[in-house]
Amino acid sequence: MFALALKAPFAVVRTIGRVSQGSARHAGGMGILVWRVVKALLSGQVHLRDVLVQAYSMGVQSVPLVCVTAVLSGVVTSQQGGYQFTSSIPLYILGSVVTSSVILELGPVMTAFVLIGRVGARITAEIGTMQVSEQIDALYSLGRDPVPVLAAPRLIAGTVTTPLLVAIANVVGLFSGMVAARVDIGLGTEAFLYGARLFWHNWDLFYSLAKGLVFGFIIPLISVHMGFGTRGGAEGVGRATTTSVVIMIISVLVLDALFPPLFLN
Repeated sequence: MFALALKAPFAVVRTIGRVSQGSARHAGGMGILVWRVVKALLSGQVHLRDVLVQAYSMGVQSVPLVCVTAVLSGVVTSQQGGYQFTSSIPLYILGSVVTSSVILELGPVMTAFVLIGRVGARITAEIGTMQVSEQIDALYSLGRDPVPVLAAPRLIAGTVTTPLLVAIANVVGLFSGMVAARVDIGLGTEAFLYGARLFWHNWDLFYSLAKGLVFGFIIPLISVHMGFGTRGGAEGVGRATTTSVVIMIISVLVLDALFPPLFLN
């Protein structure tokens, strides 16, 4: 019994050490990857055509799903806000609630989740498959660095297109919330816009787009890094993709929690 009681703390410490070691290894690998991407970009090894192809895939093809998510976010926020308001609260305040919720939180975060599921998982699976099928080794044998070909275009495209997707999500979410407020509680457009302007700060828009910029950089960075580190055939690709999605979700949530104390104080 005493021996079992001693094993538990050691097991906890061992688990913490293993997780910390793995986290440090991934952080170091991503740091090296960022440096190699910057080096390739400054040396002119990244082709504009590759960036445009990835931008079309990440940005243009993601617009329909981002719009659907934004519509649902705006409608649900408006409906729940209208349900919780009582007669003692002016209804035009709903415009401020919807505007703040969509622009500060739902627009950037829901867009990031869409990109994680649609783009991040695909990038990890693509590069992971190339890794286990030795296609990346073939690039090395031909004297070509895979970072300018595979990593840099995806990181640049994600960083550029995600703030634009967040802007689209904000506009669509606000419009859908305004329509839902008119249908559900009869709040007119002028009253909704009055409430939206009442507590509006121009900094909020910058805050929302800054979130999109950070999320658009971290999602392809993690997915590319996990793709390059894939081992073990088809099973390894599936494992790397699942791990990549989990890490991306946690990273987005942690970064989202860090934004208010850093930028809203």
